[in-house]
Amino acid sequence: MPGLALAGALERRQAVTISVNLGQKYQTMDGFGASEAFQRALTMQRLPETEQRKFLDLMFSTEKGAGLTILRNGIGSSPDMRDDHMVSIQPQNPGGPRATPKYVWDGSDNGQLWVSREAVHTYGVKTIYANAWSAPGYMKTNGNDANGGSLCGVSGASCSSGDWKQAYADYLVQYVKYYAAENITITHLGFINEPGLTTSYASMRSSGTQAADFIKVLRPTLDRNNLTTLKINCCDQEGWQGMNSMLGQMRGVESMLDTITGHSYTSQPTSSLSTRLKTWQTEAADLNGAWTSAWYQNGGAGEGMTWANNIYTAIVNANVSGYLYWIGGQDRSSNTNSKMIRVVNKAVDPSKRLWAMANWSRFVRPGAVRVGASGSGVRTSAFQNVDGTVAVQVINSGGERSVTVSVGGGDFKAASATAWVTDNTRDCNQITASVDASSGRVTGSVPSRSMVTFVLRPAAESGAGA
Repeated sequence: MPGLALAGALERRQAVTISVNLGQKYQTMDGFGASEAFQRALTMQRLPETEQRKFLDLMFSTEKGAGLTILRNGIGSSPDMRDDHMVSIQPQNPGGPRATPKYVWDGSDNGQLWVSREAVHTYGVKTIYANAWSAPGYMKTNGNDANGGSLCGVSGASCSSGDWKQAYADYLVQYVKYYAAENITITHLGFINEPGLTTSYASMRSSGTQAADFIKVLRPTLDRNNLTTLKINCCDQEGWQGMNSMLGQMRGVESMLDTITGHSYTSQPTSSLSTRLKTWQTEAADLNGAWTSAWYQNGGAGEGMTWANNIYTAIVNANVSGYLYWIGGQDRSSNTNSKMIRVVNKAVDPSKRLWAMANWSRFVRPGAVRVGASGSGVRTSAFQNVDGTVAVQVINSGGERSVTVSVGGGDFKAASATAWVTDNTRDCNQITASVDASSGRVTGSVPSRSMVTFVLRPAAESGAGA
């Protein structure tokens, strides 16, 4: 079989040229993230202190972990903390929609305050997305924060107790104010999650028309409370195409919104949504497969390389500005890939899904602009960061490649470069990259079945921003 061996060797040595065009600009990135909702934060907070720090480093450190830049918190709606319920800041009906509110702040918020404080003040995270799965049950048609039901007062949802739209808007404002008092700024606010789905836990149904009804109350309420910079997200549909369908019923409120959000369960983000607003993919996970920490075995749904490709498709094909996995870390008996970090015998154990996220989030920082990138035989993308660096991602599903990166479309010239690889044996580890001093071209190797991120730093005289 000498011919086959030679062919394999040639494939491993195959040269790929990646052309980056800084003049071809696409979306501006807000970042990458995950959630610690439904008391996942509380269970992680109960770990030994050394494991707490490892968990936080794995989530937010740009040197030891994924370097995530978005944290999605769940706004509680339940009257208690049974099972994994998220307790409400107003567990009991105050007496009607016009009654004086009876808010309660426990200084924990289901453990999420701890994670938020660490993310913001230790790791410099600036984007906190607070998202309600449901309004409290007494504000809804079914009298329960679980099992569906709609917010009383929106189109087609009348209740004997009255119209609760304003009271719910006030409730969300109070949640934001509690965090502000803790020196944490919530930057994005969502009032519903998977509005087409009824579940046995916190859930609330809504059409696009009903969502628009509430947005018309929420935006003025935020503005009256001096929360003019707080951005409204909507509506975290279960699937990307479902969110696209919902948008058709929401015309007229676009000016009150900032970001359209959707999930990846019933349909993946493979194309852009029908909106001029920013879009985020805010929840994705393999909820069914048994836990795996593999990068690549057979292309399974929970493998790291699968997720590197999922993120690529969402960013390049669907033009998302943010990509969030479902759960960051959790300490509970579930043996699925719903999280990126599990706990075994009180010790954290990251999956390759986390390191796939790291190859994106560490190097594509908030404010980065996606630019043109092309190269045969690999999947590639490129971004220019606010600090002037250019990050180039290469996902290689074949044999080892030698890669040359050439940057055009501007006055950028690389003076130095680093490269970072994730594969079956490495977790976003640094490997060799070199720069040709005269041309600024960067060369390096991309191993078989791996993802490599090249980071190109400009020469001082290029005029790139700091």
